[in-house]
Amino acid sequence: MTDKPRAIVITLGILFLLSWPLSGQQTYVTQFDVYGGYGFLKSSSVNLFENGFAAQVGFRPTTWLSLGFDYTIAAGDLKITPDQLLPAIQTQLQAGIAAGVRAGLLPPTYPYSTLYVPAHSKTQTFALGPELVYRHFKRVTIFVRPVYAGIIRETATPQPQDAVVKALVSGLITGPNKKDHVFFYGFGGGFDINIGHHFAFRTQGDLVRDHLFNDLLKDARFTARFSCGPAFNFGKNI
Repeated sequence: MTDKPRAIVITLGILFLLSWPLSGQQTYVTQFDVYGGYGFLKSSSVNLFENGFAAQVGFRPTTWLSLGFDYTIAAGDLKITPDQLLPAIQTQLQAGIAAGVRAGLLPPTYPYSTLYVPAHSKTQTFALGPELVYRHFKRVTIFVRPVYAGIIRETATPQPQDAVVKALVSGLITGPNKKDHVFFYGFGGGFDINIGHHFAFRTQGDLVRDHLFNDLLKDARFTARFSCGPAFNFGKNI
């Protein structure tokens, strides 16, 4: 399932790219653009994959530079294993399981090594950053985001698979879910297939680093985002 959206993004981009002649310099560049399309987020370290929606608004002070705001919302599932937790929490977890075994509440062979906590996740990102734009080709615009930074906000709702995991989760978080928001930074880029002066099809990707839930998880993580969809250009020709 995780490979299917990526294949769709790449395939659509290639098909559009091959469908249009590339020769000629761009002579008409509007001052603003708005984008909205399908997007997905993937964080392999926590087995997270989320489908959702991505949107952008951009302002072009020059033909080679764009400044914009980016928003993404997505939802999916993740899986946390004990070795991803802070060392102190791992020790606490092991002690709790050992106490449960001694009290006869857990079987002596309780599988700690295969323990995991599944959860449903909802993520939003809010970001700002510049784009360096290459417009040598008439039908294709290539852009790079050398600095991509903002806030990522995530709500994780544990879905324990048995009573034991449910009891362990209740000892780590209060309430039905866990929320956090942190600063992230990264880079990315992509390309537009220009279909006339005011419409384009955009394919893009970003890689960012963040450390959500740092009161539980010991390591920061990388999150990849891919998206594709229509972009609308408007305003005066710059």
